[in-house]
Amino acid sequence: MDLIKILPELHLLRFPVGQAYLWRDEDELTLIDAGAVGAGPQIAGAVTRLGLRPVDVRRIVLTHFHEDHAGGAGEFAALSGAQVLAHRLDARIVRGEVPGPAPVLEEWELPIWAEVAPQLPPAPAEPVVPDVLDLEDGDVLDFGGGARVVHAPGHTDGSIALHLPRHGVLFTGDAVAASPVDGQVMLGVFNLDREQALASFRELAALDTRVACFGHGDPVTEDGGAALRASADGYAHL
Repeated sequence: MDLIKILPELHLLRFPVGQAYLWRDEDELTLIDAGAVGAGPQIAGAVTRLGLRPVDVRRIVLTHFHEDHAGGAGEFAALSGAQVLAHRLDARIVRGEVPGPAPVLEEWELPIWAEVAPQLPPAPAEPVVPDVLDLEDGDVLDFGGGARVVHAPGHTDGSIALHLPRHGVLFTGDAVAASPVDGQVMLGVFNLDREQALASFRELAALDTRVACFGHGDPVTEDGGAALRASADGYAHL
């Protein structure tokens, strides 16, 4: 796992599959997403490298239920005592109350999915963590000067973004991605509802953003909002 500094308060944790983010408020940390099953000890090691302890992570905010984002949440919650939070619709899946639906693939996504799917971590047999607090659109979380929850459905029904207006930072989850080929900002792939995902992309692009952090791909660290808007405009005919 790579630990990459984005801002003095923000580090990217890059796993073999997927990534997560650590936000620091003095001696308190917030983890945004948690990697796949097995990532818990790696996250603990990253926290230690920053000179803090796993117990200093107060909350784990999941952008959606997919295994490469939520699979490590239970492990790290057990190590740290952190609360786990997710949008109400996806929290039901993380708790194991209902199964998670599969993406509705576009025709052009089929060969990509065939290549990627074998690399994805399997869904855990048991709920990731039984105690997940429900979030709703507009909730404000106590980190980063007030982190606003933005419901961004389409990738999953309960996908969320987190916007930190005071810092101009946006965590998009898989609603938006950066291409692994050229770094271009793009709509996230493997969505449940593409039309809804496009609407969410446009909503996120309208936010005042300097640093845009994606569920996959390198963050945009300057003029992130402009990059999102330029990309969203490219989908205007769809």
